[in-house]
Amino acid sequence: MYEYLHGTIAAVTPTHVVIDVNGIGYLVNTANPYRYQVGTAPVTVYVYQAVSDSAQTLYGFADYDEKQLFLKLINVNGIGPKSALAILANPDHQGLMQAIRTNDVSFLTKFPGVGKKTAGQIVLDLQGKLDDLAAPASQDLFTPEVAGDGNVSPELNDALAALAALGYRAAAVKKITPKLKQFAGTNTNDYLSEGLRLLTK
Repeated sequence: MYEYLHGTIAAVTPTHVVIDVNGIGYLVNTANPYRYQVGTAPVTVYVYQAVSDSAQTLYGFADYDEKQLFLKLINVNGIGPKSALAILANPDHQGLMQAIRTNDVSFLTKFPGVGKKTAGQIVLDLQGKLDDLAAPASQDLFTPEVAGDGNVSPELNDALAALAALGYRAAAVKKITPKLKQFAGTNTNDYLSEGLRLLTK
């Protein structure tokens, strides 16, 4: 139904943004909410609307190619919208597409909710079907239990909460938190990018 929304960002949370379009606020789930800033210039967010018996949910993307990659992922048996967002949260989209092309199952199983069987299904369903896509704009995200740590900055705390929404295990995030505390990040997006790099290397 919707191709994109063009408006201003009214709110940013670990799981979603709210886009104000002519006075109407649209809640849009996105892999990296912190790429956006509240009250800045108008932005265009490509969207996909998922309709079920109990809800209508919007998923947002930075550009057309990122949306197309999402659509390809959710067509894989065993990959739902939440899992697809978690995969897209990793900034290395070129690496993702290369892993699919080369049957690199070990790379794919680093994403939350993706086991060997699902990784194999991704390769089976998408190998040879990604050549029409450019690498989508980079993005990131982070988790929960560690978010209660009073020694982290608000920016890092937001990043950890965002990873939780993506489904990364608390133990894995806890393990990399000391490194993130030493990381010279200046905003949430910086911490998200570095955290994802550490989790998937």
